[in-house]
Amino acid sequence: MRMAKIKRKTLETDIEIEINLEGTGKNQIDTGIGIFNHMLTLFAFHSNFDLVIKCKGDLWVDEHHTLEDLGITLGRAFYEALGDKKGIKRYSNIFIPMDESLARIVVDISNRPYLVYDINFEREKIGNVDTQNFKEFFRAFVQEARITLHIASLYGENNHHIIEGVFKGIGRALKESIQIVNNQVASSKGVL
Repeated sequence: MRMAKIKRKTLETDIEIEINLEGTGKNQIDTGIGIFNHMLTLFAFHSNFDLVIKCKGDLWVDEHHTLEDLGITLGRAFYEALGDKKGIKRYSNIFIPMDESLARIVVDISNRPYLVYDINFEREKIGNVDTQNFKEFFRAFVQEARITLHIASLYGENNHHIIEGVFKGIGRALKESIQIVNNQVASSKGVL
């Protein structure tokens, strides 16, 4: 089973994450941030990853540290659970419509962290999260998961729909890219 459990405690956050990449989308998520609980629930459902997240962050400051540290911890858990990557499909590209919005997600499980982030929000906040902090979450996740991730909102009007399509799309793209399709490493180098 491709599973991991990670604990990370700093002066700003205290986080525990359990992930099972062979799951069914079951989740228990408590980040202290309503909109982010919602987005991670969608991510778990659409990836079919079982996910338990417990986070206490310094939300009296703002949500920045919590989102960044959640990205770090979830990325580490994903990387550890993935193991040697032998036989995975590696690549995936997904388009997700969410009402009037359309998100494009492209993933390479490459061991080369790189984020391309092309989302322009009309509002500064969704729920109580500054929209700029979604990028901080994804940047931290990509670094620790060691993946290449291209995120683009092709169009949309409702900011909630835009970010919801992104989280659903990332879940679907990761689910597809980690599928075991043979017994070889998906690289001409022989390693990922």
